[in-house]
Amino acid sequence: MGLLKKKDTEKSSKFESRLKGGGGGSGSQISALRPRYVESLPPCTGNCPSGNDIRGWLTVIQLREKLGLSLDQACEQAFRIEMETNPFPSVMGRVCPHPCETGCNRGKKDGSVGINSVERFLGDYALEHGLKAEMVEGEGPKKEKIAVIGAGPSGLSCAYQLARRGYKVTVFENLPKPGGMLRYGIPVYRLPREIIDAEVQRILDLGVELRCDCKIGKDIAFSDIKAEYDAIYVAIGAHQGKAMGIPGEDGPGLWTGTEFLNHANSGKKVDIGTNVVVIGGGDTAIDAARVSKRLIGDTAAMASKLGAQVTILYRRTRAEMPAIEREIEEAIEEDIAIEYLAAPIEILRDDEGAVRAMVVQRMELGEPDASGRRRPVPISGDTYELPVQTIITAVSQKPDLAAIKSEELGDGWLNSDDWGFTGVDGVWTGGDNINLGIATTSIGQARIAALAIHAKLQGQAPPKIEKPAMIRSDRIKLDWYKPIERTQRRVKPAEERLAHPFDEVDLGITGDDALIESDRCFSCGKCFGCENCWMYCQANVFAKVEPPSHGHFFKIKKIEICDGCKKCWEECPCGFIVGE
Repeated sequence: MGLLKKKDTEKSSKFESRLKGGGGGSGSQISALRPRYVESLPPCTGNCPSGNDIRGWLTVIQLREKLGLSLDQACEQAFRIEMETNPFPSVMGRVCPHPCETGCNRGKKDGSVGINSVERFLGDYALEHGLKAEMVEGEGPKKEKIAVIGAGPSGLSCAYQLARRGYKVTVFENLPKPGGMLRYGIPVYRLPREIIDAEVQRILDLGVELRCDCKIGKDIAFSDIKAEYDAIYVAIGAHQGKAMGIPGEDGPGLWTGTEFLNHANSGKKVDIGTNVVVIGGGDTAIDAARVSKRLIGDTAAMASKLGAQVTILYRRTRAEMPAIEREIEEAIEEDIAIEYLAAPIEILRDDEGAVRAMVVQRMELGEPDASGRRRPVPISGDTYELPVQTIITAVSQKPDLAAIKSEELGDGWLNSDDWGFTGVDGVWTGGDNINLGIATTSIGQARIAALAIHAKLQGQAPPKIEKPAMIRSDRIKLDWYKPIERTQRRVKPAEERLAHPFDEVDLGITGDDALIESDRCFSCGKCFGCENCWMYCQANVFAKVEPPSHGHFFKIKKIEICDGCKKCWEECPCGFIVGE
């Protein structure tokens, strides 16, 4: 007893004090501390703005043999689980900054699970095997008509969720092709256009009508849309770049980040010279800089010969940059310079009005601002001139709501409740026209709004979305799981990337590696059939479930004979069994 830690001794005493009854045999004691199966929310799903059942699609692959599934059957089931919340697994597997991985409990052992890599594998698998979207079980055709304004990730996600519930959905898009910022904001070397086209087509195959080059407020009045449709979902995004508000800003040689990327991604000619400065530290800034590097010369050798230089100015430090870390690293590998703690205060032009230089103010970090990051403060008298031919400002974006010409909606940002309802009768919203965010947030907001629209049209209250308690690493038996090194994605080297500037850079992981990453999932808070409870219980409380199903491998058959040995919940590696 002296070898027991104090904490273990206290736990044992607490447990024993709750035993009831007497007798000498284990079967004659009845414990008040009885095991219960309690499914918890894994941090991957808890941190996913789309609400994806990540544990679900990882473990259906991991447990395929226990579930009696072939590899193809398991991959299709995993894809179906993903499609419940996200109709763009192949797209998001390429561009999502994967906040799901940040809280992954495996990170406390040997690195978080490569969730985003497996997501891409599933998306690509579905495209390669021609897997289609499916209707929600029990739903059929409905008479109500829904209008979606905007064919970006949010608008198309809402259309998908409503179409699979039987509604007639029409999506209006003012640009020539669907995809929104996926197509017109993200460079092709990050997101091949055939991937966008294929996953959009899968949504359209549900019967969704798409009208591109159709501007609400110009080609069709918003009031006419309201009169014709039973509900409207507004998802126009935030495609307007913001000006910096400094002297010399008006004139040629200056682009906003969204405008520049739109032109470049549309295949339009963009003349930027050989010396470009990009202002900002977000994903748009990194994308603009890397596209500039590619536009300057078709090869790295040509760019070097021209003396080309692409520089990013960011007013904070590397630690505060909101861009995806991997994208920052790849930009640096491509010889893009980043000057930190620097902000433009004036643009200088020559006699003909062309940009020739920028006056830059050195900064230092002060106290945190509303964003939680330390506020950049100018260092008095510390400025310098930076030669430049083209300036791209990627400091922020805003929606062009005024183009819709609706007094009800106004001309600023849209507001909504938790269900996406705007307060305007029959109008819901989501995505970047509410607040700037990542695509997976827009997809999640669209799904919630679609559920609200569905409930409203069926005369029901929106379903309650309740999240169980999130399970943390202190509930997981980390040492029970075998160490497995995290698989790294295959990325082309910088020289090859610049030699073939618009080929896809990130090649993802192999199918075999995707299986390994799925095996690394702890199945936090949900049974994965390890058999520990069944093996350690001498009182024979547990029984195997035949046939087993996903998350259901054992059952409690005789709780009244529990003798309170507490081994079941002490030995449950994933924290699914609760004993107190």
